[in-house]
Amino acid sequence: MSKRISTAKLRRMATDGEKIVMVTCYDATFARLVDEAGVDAILVGDSLGMVIQGHEHTIPVTLDDVIYHSRAVARGCSKPHLVGDLPFGSYQTGLDDALRSAARLMKEGGVQAVKLEGGEPYAEAVHRMTTAGIPVMGHLGLTPQSVHQFGGYKIQGRTQTAAEKLKHDARCLVEAGIYSLVLEGIPAPLAAEVTADIGVPTIGIGAGGGCSGQVLVLYDLLGLDDRFNPKFLKKFDNLHQRVVDAVGNYAREVRTGDFPTAHHSH
Repeated sequence: MSKRISTAKLRRMATDGEKIVMVTCYDATFARLVDEAGVDAILVGDSLGMVIQGHEHTIPVTLDDVIYHSRAVARGCSKPHLVGDLPFGSYQTGLDDALRSAARLMKEGGVQAVKLEGGEPYAEAVHRMTTAGIPVMGHLGLTPQSVHQFGGYKIQGRTQTAAEKLKHDARCLVEAGIYSLVLEGIPAPLAAEVTADIGVPTIGIGAGGGCSGQVLVLYDLLGLDDRFNPKFLKKFDNLHQRVVDAVGNYAREVRTGDFPTAHHSH
């Protein structure tokens, strides 16, 4: 019997007003550490395209990439609820492709649920997945796979028309069977309104404190990239400088002969 936090547990947390803590990570080592820290959920995000692979956006990420990293994360943790991202092109090409991709991600990646971006146009795909027994987390607002359509990473839902469309999309996804919804890059009042309206947990990123929980990329909250400083991000450490200093100290001691000592030699 799995000891992982379930979709039902996340729903109970939201109902009871207990905030859900989610982080995005991509490997077994970090998965073990965030498990020890007590997070509720881990997202193996297609943001790995930028964080791990060095791309400018998430578009090049493949389903095989996400499956590979999901397997690694699944081996590294035992308690957090585990969600895998369906990357661009894995579900937009038809209902059969969407269901096949979601099934592969669960079966081969070891995740408990999948996440997909988009609203009403993907409600039928969500319904197909949930009917097949695949839990689905939705994602609305600033959806990174649509970066070219948006013309960049821009806040969404600012106008009344855009806000109403987002609320409509959220209701469509809930009716299709999602158990949770990521709200990214939208005004805080709108996120709070959606959270109160839809009856499933919402996970915010750049959407204010009115959501049921929050998600940040682990590398971002650890401050591993001193060039990345968006408004929504709080850095809880400065590992960029600490890693540079540590590796620099290692390099210096190798060059001076101070490392390895007899203590570090067999």
